[in-house]
Amino acid sequence: MAKQTLCSCAGGDASRIIFPCGGQANTGQISNQAAIQLEEEGYGKFSCTTLLVSSEDLVKKAASMDAVIVIDGCDKACARKIAEKAGVPVYQHLMIPDLGVEKKTGDRSFTQEEVESIASAAWKGEGVLSASQKGSTCSSQGCGCSKE
Repeated sequence: MAKQTLCSCAGGDASRIIFPCGGQANTGQISNQAAIQLEEEGYGKFSCTTLLVSSEDLVKKAASMDAVIVIDGCDKACARKIAEKAGVPVYQHLMIPDLGVEKKTGDRSFTQEEVESIASAAWKGEGVLSASQKGSTCSSQGCGCSKE
C-alpha cells in the first residue's frame, strides 16, 4: 500500500494512533493483526486500547494525534466506547463485520486475506466519521487543513 498523508498542522508528518478491540473471537484477533500490519506499513502506531482506562499520558497522546483509528471486531464497539469514554476523539472507525468478515464466537482462526482486507479498508479511508459522528478534528482545531 502507498503511504497516505492526512494532516500535518504542526509542519511534520501526520500522526495516527490505532486502537484494536482485541476481543476473543476471530474478529478480535483480526483487529490486532490488522493494527500490527498497519503499523508495519507506516499507517500509524498500534497502541493498547485498554490502557486508555488507566493511562492519562496515553489519553493525552491519543487526543493530540491527527487521527485516531479504532478497529472493532463486532457491533458492541467496545474499543470505540473505551476511546470515547476516555475523551479521545475517533476519526476513523472500522467495524470488521461491516467489512465482510463474519464474527465466529469461540473460533479464533482467521486468514491473512481477512487481515489484509481490514488493513486495506483503513488505507482506503473507509470508516472515516463525519463531523457530527466524531469529536474534534484537525480542522476544528483551527489549522484549516483537510483530512480527506
